[in-house]
Amino acid sequence: MILRIRSSGAGGIGGLHFARVNSCKVFGPAFIVLLCLLLEGCTRQRVHEPITLIYLDQRSMTPPYQKEYERELQQFTQETGIRVKFLPSPESAQEQLALWQELLATGVSGPDVYGIDVIWPGILGDDFIDLKPYFGNEIPEYFPAIIKSYTVDNKLVAIPHGPDAGLLFYRTDLLREYGYGAPPSTWDELETMAARIQAGERAKGKRQFWGFVWQGVATEALTCNALEWQASEGGGRIIEDDKTISVNNPQAIRAWQRAAHWVGTISPPSEISYNEFDAMNVWSAGDAAFMRNWPGHYLLSQAAKSPIRNKFDVTLLPGGKGGRLGTLGGIGLGVSRFSTHPREARELVRFLTRRDMELTRVLLLSDPPDREELYQLPEVQKQYPHFALLSQGFKTGVVSRPSNVAGKKYAEVSDAYIRAVHSVLTGEKGAPEAATALEKELVNITGYKKGAPSSGSAGSARP
Repeated sequence: MILRIRSSGAGGIGGLHFARVNSCKVFGPAFIVLLCLLLEGCTRQRVHEPITLIYLDQRSMTPPYQKEYERELQQFTQETGIRVKFLPSPESAQEQLALWQELLATGVSGPDVYGIDVIWPGILGDDFIDLKPYFGNEIPEYFPAIIKSYTVDNKLVAIPHGPDAGLLFYRTDLLREYGYGAPPSTWDELETMAARIQAGERAKGKRQFWGFVWQGVATEALTCNALEWQASEGGGRIIEDDKTISVNNPQAIRAWQRAAHWVGTISPPSEISYNEFDAMNVWSAGDAAFMRNWPGHYLLSQAAKSPIRNKFDVTLLPGGKGGRLGTLGGIGLGVSRFSTHPREARELVRFLTRRDMELTRVLLLSDPPDREELYQLPEVQKQYPHFALLSQGFKTGVVSRPSNVAGKKYAEVSDAYIRAVHSVLTGEKGAPEAATALEKELVNITGYKKGAPSSGSAGSARP
């Protein structure tokens, strides 16, 4: 595991250092509450000292983000007099969740503000305050689907702080060269186009060229990818809103089988271990025709020295009878109910999610906006024309993981789903066998009933 230690000065992020640690030893208890809040003592501020908030974020602090967050937090301190310290976070979502849970389980004042993955409100909601009474004026500015994803039992666990949805990146130059006037609109079209372009490029001597790269590693990344395959074919959301376990159905099985066929044909044999940046490395080297990834990879693809700069575009993922759907992702900001400074913590959340802060992040970092109206601004449309697709997706073209309906059991549900799909991709199990076994396991985990996907579940943006 990579543990990122963010050495923070007052109101800033400071240096970023990387050290490999044994993940089985990190959480005990909660890494001694994160080295007593970065070795600054286990007590809070003395009387008359400026208030310092502890902020635990899960966002990857690459240099552009680090510089922008340093600026934002310095501005927050200048405006309010409140200082902010960052805490380290593990690299993977699973390790992050384990750390968040252990910190909150101590029941003592640790971080004040937490970055919360869009799939965590049902798991962690009890440990955060309800922000709805404090953000009533801002809530209507956000996409309803995104607000719902952070709402559990009418409690708003977090304020959106950067939405995501899966998208298809494609090489415009190669599509033109091979006679395609538009990117694929169905998965079958993608398979055909990827195979043809791959064969043509390899005939030129590019032996490492692949048709399609995505995320097949046995982590939450695979849940996102596989849910897109099956939901777009009408195969449901694994567990429906009415608590019906729907995953064992012909549409989902066919989608898994098709993806298994990609491995070693239009996708690398090592695809089953690819995460987002593995796929990005192949894509950015110019060695793939198509890539499934998140919007943030647009800026990386368009970097000054990128060999594919100005040679690609982005569109909605292919689909089927269930529509063209990207899995809803993103981060929100929540305030711990154990915070000794809840009012100041809410001020930090309000500041970081403020419209001007959000717009600056959009233009500098290519972060998609949470607020619907920002997509209409001329400067946003000019700089990121593909955001129009995201706006459309957040209204009608996203599929949400069954995190809130599974509640505190979601981690177990997702883990079971990941193992089942991965076993199909590796050839360990056939898709019908894996789906049947998964259905049984999910019944045991949740106690919910078996059934078919509900009508309209494929395109649901509901959490």
